[in-house]
Amino acid sequence: MGATSIPVMAPAAAEIFLAIAGMILLMAGVFRKSGSMAVVSWGAVVALILAAVLVLTHGGTSAEPVFFGMFSTGPFAQFAKLLVLAGSAIAIVMSLDYMKREGIDRFEFPVLVVLATLGMMMMVSANDLIGLYVGLELQSLSLYVIASIRRDSLRSTEAGLKYFVLGAISSGMLLYGSSMIYGFAGTTDFNGLAQVFSKLGDSGPAVGVIIGLVFVISGLAFKVSAVPFHMWTPDVYEGSPTPVTALFAIAPKVAAVALLLRVMIEPFGDLIAQWQQVIVLISIFSMVLGAFAAMVQTSIKRLMAYSSIGHMGFLLVGIAAGNESGVSGVLIYLFVYLFMNVGTFACILSMRQQGRYVEGIGDLSGLSKTHPMMAFALLIFLFSMAGIPPLAGFFGKWYVFMAAIESGLYALAIIGVLASVVGAFYYLRIIKIMYFDEADEPLDAEIGGEMRVVMLVTAAVTLLFFVLPAPIVATARAAASALMGG
Repeated sequence: MGATSIPVMAPAAAEIFLAIAGMILLMAGVFRKSGSMAVVSWGAVVALILAAVLVLTHGGTSAEPVFFGMFSTGPFAQFAKLLVLAGSAIAIVMSLDYMKREGIDRFEFPVLVVLATLGMMMMVSANDLIGLYVGLELQSLSLYVIASIRRDSLRSTEAGLKYFVLGAISSGMLLYGSSMIYGFAGTTDFNGLAQVFSKLGDSGPAVGVIIGLVFVISGLAFKVSAVPFHMWTPDVYEGSPTPVTALFAIAPKVAAVALLLRVMIEPFGDLIAQWQQVIVLISIFSMVLGAFAAMVQTSIKRLMAYSSIGHMGFLLVGIAAGNESGVSGVLIYLFVYLFMNVGTFACILSMRQQGRYVEGIGDLSGLSKTHPMMAFALLIFLFSMAGIPPLAGFFGKWYVFMAAIESGLYALAIIGVLASVVGAFYYLRIIKIMYFDEADEPLDAEIGGEMRVVMLVTAAVTLLFFVLPAPIVATARAAASALMGG
């Protein structure tokens, strides 16, 4: 029994390891008590790196689904998991100094991040609607607590409560949609659903299936904060401690987009005529709202929330295309999105005046004179998010727009380009404040060593992506081909 069970479990080696590591770290934090935050945090980072090694060694080949067909691996899952693990590990590293300065350095934070990451990895490998839901809830329950980890702050508590209430509604919608689909299709397994829907012929799916699919899309759209399910994002981003906001903007978004991509392509690929128009509408609303709502923001965290909504709109363009180019375009965009956002939040976490963290856009005035390297790094990230060539963000948008054109979605591509032009305004406004406005009170000169390294690496990747894009593009295309072929 023991000898045969090891190979069967091998595809889920990273997840099993991360679950065990989370429990060990929890016990270490409980027994160590004083000064446990730093030890547990670095332990969590090491665990995430080792999990990434296991993903590389055990998750690259498409094996038979394990756990009664609920969990599958392959190049697509491997690509998404590596991004999720990188995002979570960097978020923990960036949180260390902030948590200590603010007096909220509790060991529970890195443990909850590890458990949330485990849920994200399960989501990405889900091969069944029930497995999908379990992974999603493990991630969500951890993130609800993380959002309100500053218990003495009204804003943080409010952010956690809003996220919990609206998250519960979205989970209910997802579960209701899944039950509708199960009622009409007779299975929740992705492979089984694909077989059922491939045999429909000209009659098309039953109305109940379409209603169930709309509910599933609605539940997943909440997780990626796409319009009209975005209402939690600005308040949660603003109210949560900044390292928590950074985490929310990075790893969960990558996992949720990968999950949405997998759900649309694998079980419901033959129903593209039914779901494509829904994704197109959500994409347009997200791009437009993200572009216009960010213009009037004075808090950089709220601006990043609306920027994130806009980026989700661009990612949905690739999903709406429903072809291999769209899938690879989304994966390339996710890679670029990860580095742009990590770098931007590293800059935000370095904004302090007289030892106090600040979040206003106006606080960046005169940054080019007091912190020229930080200002230059932030300029690279903002230009990249605006889609200015030859920075990495331009290529992310290029690939998803080309996929939309390839699918004949010309209007969607045009709206996306126009929304990108409008969105460039508020990015340029921040650059103008940094380089041309005089500072009333300059930011503190001190920037932590971890932040310097994060800024340097992310800025280098964002700036020099065009020099050697081939490895990422080739890997994304191989992952897309595996997903479409699977």
